[in-house]
Amino acid sequence: MVLEIDRLCFGYDKGKTLFNDFNLSIDKGEIAAIVGPSGSGKTSLIELIAGHIEPRSGMIYAARFSQIFQDPYTSFHPTYAIKNQIADVAPLDNALALCDQLSIDYALLDRKSHELSGGQLQRLSILRALLMKPELILADEPTSALDNLTQLEVMKLLVSLLDNAGILLITHDRDLAKWCADSITEIGE
Repeated sequence: MVLEIDRLCFGYDKGKTLFNDFNLSIDKGEIAAIVGPSGSGKTSLIELIAGHIEPRSGMIYAARFSQIFQDPYTSFHPTYAIKNQIADVAPLDNALALCDQLSIDYALLDRKSHELSGGQLQRLSILRALLMKPELILADEPTSALDNLTQLEVMKLLVSLLDNAGILLITHDRDLAKWCADSITEIGE
């Protein structure tokens, strides 16, 4: 088990609960998708799993994880080269091969975030997450900044990693969830 959530209860205020007795488990080799509209708590769930916010009650166990953030511009510091930021959290040993798989020019790693497009930054965010060799990948709208062809290639790459990790996929895209997920949980409907 790389993620287990048992009877999670959470809400930002006493009057509204985003999660009430919420359960979810993911094994290595599985993709679980959380699908719902904006404001339904999808990103809050990732924040709970990452330990950035505390639940009211319930239990969350997460194995070693990495995150793919929805907004790539806020996930990189604007004044440091991307390569240095990635090297702070993961070795760059396999970076060249993964760059090829993600259709990233390796030279982009020497640039700063403001010198790159949203799609380039999102693929570099995915690169960083993969280089961390996680057991669990928390993917918050990982392909939202990518064109359709790159979306497909990136999702195929993520699916190919399932021998080594489980994936929690947060998405608005029900078709994407149906295509790749072993289980789909709809929230906020």
